[in-house]
Amino acid sequence: MISFVVPAYNEEKCLGAALEAIHAAARATGLEYEIVVADDASSDATPAIAGQGGARVVKVSNRQISKTRNDGAHASTGERLIFVDADTLVTPEVVRAALAALDAGAVGGGAAAVFEEHAPGWAHFSIRFVVGAMRLMNLAAGCFIYCRRDAFEAAGGFDPEIFAGEEIWLSLALRKQGPFVMLREQVVTSPRKFKGRTAWQTLWLALKLLARSPAGIRRREHASFWYDGKR
Repeated sequence: MISFVVPAYNEEKCLGAALEAIHAAARATGLEYEIVVADDASSDATPAIAGQGGARVVKVSNRQISKTRNDGAHASTGERLIFVDADTLVTPEVVRAALAALDAGAVGGGAAAVFEEHAPGWAHFSIRFVVGAMRLMNLAAGCFIYCRRDAFEAAGGFDPEIFAGEEIWLSLALRKQGPFVMLREQVVTSPRKFKGRTAWQTLWLALKLLARSPAGIRRREHASFWYDGKR
């Protein structure tokens, strides 16, 4: 069984397409699967869209991404977990590659990510740079992470004390459990966090977060880039 875990907060604009992509990719494998949407106190149509999209909805009230990802994982039943953000589109190729890596002995890993075509040019440059750097460091991007359930549990799941960069800490924890494989296959994710901000504003936010880390990511107000509610 493959469990796709999708954390969601007010994702009515993106969630339907994300679920359709997951269904198409999962069916292409021919394997049994489930989709669990961890709805983190959404005030829009997210729960209804999730249900209509064939997902099992788990209602939580954390307003913290790490805890919400963990709650979704704990409610799932598969021995293989794939975490997909609600604004991210997977493909059959990336899902098959993740499963092949797990079958070959990997405990987990991530995939390359690109923005939708309409993203600003500087945003495309930024994600190429960030994804390239994370690949060199063997760290997964948060929009797509896959792992074995036993390795996830042995690693302690996502750190529930942090509000940003949770995928980095999980990557480090999983690497202690065994091989961690970054895939060449890509997922497509939304550039929404770059909309309404200039390149310099985004860089300034990132530098402030880095300057405050690691203590800073343990405070919601220092991670407002992720929690400002912009959808």
